[in-house]
Amino acid sequence: MGARCERIVGMAFDAFSRGASEVGPEVEALDSQIDRDELDIHALILRILARRQPVADDLRFLATALRLITDLERIGDEAVNIGERAVKDDGGAKLLVGPELGAMAIEALDMLHGALESFVQWDDHGADLVLRRDDEVDRRCSAVIAAMINYMGQHSDQILAGLRIIRVAKYLERIADHATNVAEEVIFMVRGDDVRHGYWAQSSRRSSVAPGAP
Repeated sequence: MGARCERIVGMAFDAFSRGASEVGPEVEALDSQIDRDELDIHALILRILARRQPVADDLRFLATALRLITDLERIGDEAVNIGERAVKDDGGAKLLVGPELGAMAIEALDMLHGALESFVQWDDHGADLVLRRDDEVDRRCSAVIAAMINYMGQHSDQILAGLRIIRVAKYLERIADHATNVAEEVIFMVRGDDVRHGYWAQSSRRSSVAPGAP
C-alpha cells in the first residue's frame, strides 16, 4: 500500500507538470487499489486483535497500522486531486513556480518514503528526521502561493491557472502532513511516546538542554 502511494503521488505530479490529462484514469485506478488495500488491511488487523489478543509491541504495531492506513488512503486521494489539475497549457504561471513546486513535490515524496521506511525498520530516529522536514515543505508552499497571488494580480487572464497551482501546492503540503502523521505513529510504535499536536517539538527542545542546565 505504501509503495502504491509513492507511485501515485509521483505519477500524478508528473502528469500535472507535463499537462498530461490522459493519465487521469490510470491515477484513479491506482487510487482504487489503495482503497481496497485499506479495507483488506483493516479487516486483517481486526481479525488479529479478536483472535490473538496481542499485547505490548505487537499491540502498538497494530494500533499504528490502523492509523497509518488511513493516512495512506488520504494520500491517494490527494494524488487524484493533483492529477485532476493537469491541463495541456497553464501559460506562464506554471513556468514561474515550476522549480519551487517540483522541489516541494520531491521533498514531500522523500518524507513519505522516509516515514514508510521508518515503519518497516522500526526506526524512530528516521521518523524524527521526517518530522524535521515538514517546515521546509510549508515554507515552499507559502512561497508558491505568494508568487501565484502576485502573478494573478498582474495577469487577470491567468487566474484559473494560478488557482490550479495553488491547489496543487496545498495538496502536496497535505501529503507531507500525512507523511508527518506516519512518522509520529512510528515514534509511538517504537517508543510508546505520543508526539502529536506539537509534543514532538517540545520533547526535542527538552532533550537538547544539557542535564543540570537551568
